[in-house]
Amino acid sequence: MSSLEGRTALVTGASRGIGLAIARSLVDRGARVVVTARTADALAEAVTALGGPGVAVGLAGNAGDAEHRAQAVRTAVDTFGSLDLLVGNVGINPLYGPLVDLPLDGFRKVLDTNVVATLGLVQEAWRAWMAEHGGSVLLVASVAGLKASPMIGAYGVSKAALVNLVTQLAVELGPRVRVNAVAPAVVKTRFATALYEGREAEVAAQYPVGRLGVPEDVGEAAAYLLGDGAGWVTGQTLVLDGGALSRGPA
Repeated sequence: MSSLEGRTALVTGASRGIGLAIARSLVDRGARVVVTARTADALAEAVTALGGPGVAVGLAGNAGDAEHRAQAVRTAVDTFGSLDLLVGNVGINPLYGPLVDLPLDGFRKVLDTNVVATLGLVQEAWRAWMAEHGGSVLLVASVAGLKASPMIGAYGVSKAALVNLVTQLAVELGPRVRVNAVAPAVVKTRFATALYEGREAEVAAQYPVGRLGVPEDVGEAAAYLLGDGAGWVTGQTLVLDGGALSRGPA
């Protein structure tokens, strides 16, 4: 387990699920974290679970709000003295159905939240700290962005944009900052419940490892990509899918 002692991370969408698991993996390695989400009560519980205000601070707000993003970055620097690690884990998936039938206003909202706000967060971190001091960025994409994803196409398109955003930013921000992504398949979180509830064994049978993902699977991979052990890795998307994409068409 590589050490992140003395480093500060900002993890968005971190009151539960994948975001909280990533924050936990970073704290376990010695990092201090600022965690954000929309609900203050859930964030307070997350901060307690992570070890309290000595190692974790919560900031409630909407990731689509530019002032909230700027405040989150300022909180990390002002509270812990740096912003070394940035995790963009905000994502919404409110639309279900074929792309040709989707309301365009809804599609714009998905792209604005999942892509535009994520770029805005990276811009804030770059300007406030990383341009001068360096750092490491991780974006949470999805296997839905690597293949056709019937009925959740808007979400898939937004995650495909994140995959390309990672390659663009890795070139633009290197060598000061490394930028990578993880692309999970179905992970057992509240966000993904509709994809497996009531048929978990059936869904898990599609994965060569024989089970669905859990948030800790993503947390461990995130800690690797953010840490020094991945010091020669940038512009990459690590697929976390239990081998599902390797199986190919049925």
